[in-house]
Amino acid sequence: MKKYALFIGRFQPMHDGHKFLFLKKIEEGVPVLIAIRDTPVDENNPFTSKQVLDDVTDKMLEYIQLGMCKVIIIPDIEGVYYGRGVGYNVEQIEAPDHIKEISATKIRKQMGL
Repeated sequence: MKKYALFIGRFQPMHDGHKFLFLKKIEEGVPVLIAIRDTPVDENNPFTSKQVLDDVTDKMLEYIQLGMCKVIIIPDIEGVYYGRGVGYNVEQIEAPDHIKEISATKIRKQMGL
C-alpha cells in the first residue's frame, strides 16, 4: 500500500508555487494526494471546488496517469491536528524565493477577480 504526501489547500487558482511543492515530493518518489477544501465561493475563493478540481486535475494529469497523484475534494477544515505516534510527518517544504513570491491573490487580481 502506497503512502502519500498530503497537500491541503484552496488552490484558487493552482499556480507554479503549488506545483513546485507537489513535484518536490513526486521527484522523491512519493505520490501526492491533493485535497481541495470545499470552501464557499466568495471574494477570496472565486472558483467552486469542482472548478478547482478540474483545474488541478488538468495541470497534474501527467502525474495522475503515472499513478503519482490523486486529487480529491474534502469538507472545509478548521485545523489539522494529530496525536502522538500517528505514523506520519507534518513538515514544511522550503521553497526558493522566486517560488515563495508567487501569490494566488495577485494572480486572481491579474485575472480580474
